[in-house]
Amino acid sequence: MEKQISYQIGNETECSFKNHADYCVGTGRMGLALQQQYQEQLKLVQEQIGFRHIRGHGIFCDDMAIYQEYTDESGSIRAEYNFTYLDMVMDAYQKLGIKPFLELGFMPYKMASGDQTVFYWKGNVTPPKSYEAWSGLVQAVLLHLIERYGREEVVTWPVEVWNEPNLPGFWKDADREEYFRLFQETYYAVKKTDSRFLTGGPAICGVDDVLWLEKFLEFCEAQDLKPDFITRHHYMFEKPEQCGHYSYGALRDPMTALGELKVSREIIDSFETFKGLPMHITEFNTSYSPDSPIHDTTVNAAYVAWLLSKLGDYCESYSYWTFGDIFEEKGVPFTPFHGGFGLVANGTIPKPTFWTFAFFNKLQGRCIHRSDELIVVQKEDGSYCATAWNLCLEQKECLRLYLTLPEKEEEEYCLLTKTVDEAHGNPRKIWHDMGEPSWLSKEETQILKDSAQPVIHTETFCASSCGISFSILLQPNAVVWFQLKKIKKCKDRGYDYFRGEDPAAGTGN
Repeated sequence: MEKQISYQIGNETECSFKNHADYCVGTGRMGLALQQQYQEQLKLVQEQIGFRHIRGHGIFCDDMAIYQEYTDESGSIRAEYNFTYLDMVMDAYQKLGIKPFLELGFMPYKMASGDQTVFYWKGNVTPPKSYEAWSGLVQAVLLHLIERYGREEVVTWPVEVWNEPNLPGFWKDADREEYFRLFQETYYAVKKTDSRFLTGGPAICGVDDVLWLEKFLEFCEAQDLKPDFITRHHYMFEKPEQCGHYSYGALRDPMTALGELKVSREIIDSFETFKGLPMHITEFNTSYSPDSPIHDTTVNAAYVAWLLSKLGDYCESYSYWTFGDIFEEKGVPFTPFHGGFGLVANGTIPKPTFWTFAFFNKLQGRCIHRSDELIVVQKEDGSYCATAWNLCLEQKECLRLYLTLPEKEEEEYCLLTKTVDEAHGNPRKIWHDMGEPSWLSKEETQILKDSAQPVIHTETFCASSCGISFSILLQPNAVVWFQLKKIKKCKDRGYDYFRGEDPAAGTGN
């Protein structure tokens, strides 16, 4: 079965498309950045996509060893700070050209008021015993970063206070008033360090989010706090069913899920004080669990493509959670394709959704078409590039797009496509057909890396006075990037492409 859609695209119309797909990406806890495989995955992501910011948990967790205490000669407990690992991580980020989006959390054990933790790596989620000590820690870290990397650079790093405090697993008892105090104390500490730091919260997820956001803004208004942005998280999965090491669930209707962001936007704008304040989605993905096989699929790639085409309507940024599968919230994974959040599987193997982001990163130019399955931009040199997708959540059918683009010059053009679908750029399928090996050999790893590349296809067309027409066929849940560009002949003297295939043939064109 094949669905067909035709678009006559004009060059006089400009469409609204806010493409912030490369603004930020998520990571596991910061201490994981000390691993070689983590850095290899991030290097690949930066080479192909080039995110501007990176956000993750655990800057204050004990594996980073920043907060320390000692007893002085008088018997008083004093704070001291160890920046050894912090510098290693930040230096690595600087080398790869990515800025931190600083999430301040979780609580250092020696500062924590309780023992409640979250995740395999036991991040402490209780308030500080002393807010004075907490504020001192925040300022000490920011001042150290300023000293090491320069004030004008570091003040461009956004600061977010905590992570999902509306969940009792991430903030003791999901205590709103206690979180509001944490936010206020942190806000003052950050702004005292340098008022130019952009500081925000409350980093809530979609549980009781309407009430939390309303109460947070009411608190800020009453206390004359002026957050520079609002943050929340967004996932698109129904409650999953656990089966062995894995969780399975249904994807939510994308329009319904997007509507929740519209509600958040409307709540912010309902406060005169905060109207128009930027909203950052500091985590988003399909499933909210790092053991969901959906993350590794072409369905995920097509669903995320649809989201990237829409999220800029409501959000200043939207950070995919996460760039790679070096990630341990539920423990160390058993296999390379285990449903991890990452764009890159362990072994430095790109997943289909990796290419969704790579394709959207190329959509730089004047948007001349946006629909539910296609975005087209025209670049400064007059060429066109586009990303198309065929999201099939229920009935699986192919999609053929018939496109006519305006071209006044009756010359020859090259159409180049890069396609990711079930049969191309889909290493999970190859891994499955190989028997789903848990621990890959070097040869198997290379095979999966090779299979992870999109398939490239080219055709040539001649434009007419009516423009240039062609079609793109998308298999179910395919994502395709294409470029249409005028051919500039660069033939060498005496070279004949067709005669090279058959020396006895006549001269070709």
